[in-house]
Amino acid sequence: MRPLLIALAALSPGLVAASEDIPDQYPQSVLYSKPVEVIPHVFSAIGATAPPTYENAGHNNNLSFIVTGDGVVVVNSGASWALAEALHAEIRAVTDQPVKLVINENGQGHAMLGNGYWAAQGVPILAHKAAAANFADGAPQDLASLKTYARERSDGTTITPPSETFEESRIIEMGDLRIEVLNLGPSHSPGDTQVWIPQWSLLIAGDIAFHERMLPIFDDTCTRCWIETWDEKLVPLAPAYVIPGHGHPTNLAQVQRYTRDYLIDLREKIGAHLEEGGDLAGAFHVDQSRWKGLDTFEELATKNAGRVFAEMEFED
Repeated sequence: MRPLLIALAALSPGLVAASEDIPDQYPQSVLYSKPVEVIPHVFSAIGATAPPTYENAGHNNNLSFIVTGDGVVVVNSGASWALAEALHAEIRAVTDQPVKLVINENGQGHAMLGNGYWAAQGVPILAHKAAAANFADGAPQDLASLKTYARERSDGTTITPPSETFEESRIIEMGDLRIEVLNLGPSHSPGDTQVWIPQWSLLIAGDIAFHERMLPIFDDTCTRCWIETWDEKLVPLAPAYVIPGHGHPTNLAQVQRYTRDYLIDLREKIGAHLEEGGDLAGAFHVDQSRWKGLDTFEELATKNAGRVFAEMEFED
């Protein structure tokens, strides 16, 4: 394996193209792609930038791990027992160090449904308190969905909550490494978690940051808050390297363009629509063509517009 991120960080926007139609990149494994070494000692199995399917087995987010010298820290348990087990096999191929901690980056199924596998290995699992609550609410539906699209690839998967929670931050000292587990503030979903390694200037950003696929806006997403969190908490970190929740490792400028700039653009479009007396039906048709090259644009653009309209209609 060779580091990808040093080269990726220098790329101009648009040079790394993603596609929803790319076939399984690692057919000998249930993982969609084999983990790559992003920078020394940090690996990530990059998921498909598409909705979950049987073909990608629900591996449509990034599953990362950090080899500290005194144990391995995993970020995201995976969408199923099978994905967690496959990731563990890849970790064992890289190092003899044991996995000592799993961090769930949010409460979605593809971040937490693999918890059962890791719990069976005796590994503690850490999540933000709000993410754990979000998972408790949505896990039955997430598991039912997994069983529908993944079929036999969902076997063994159980609803297993994190064993530990935090509220603002948790500092992990392992080997010679300081790992800061953070909740920078409101963004994509409740309890969104970022993993910051200051000595390497690396941010495993989770779903606060997008760049190859369109970000999803949920009913409980506060887009104004997301922008504030970005400007006030994320930008001051000034990471050299960013592993987003979805898509290839990149840099801060790239995720800023496709996250913060997208949110600002959509809010400006919806704001203008509201000023003109526009209604919800019209909001679905605001011009988002600037972003049509992003994967999942067709699935998410109109939904995002509708949700931002609902958010801004009575916003102070």
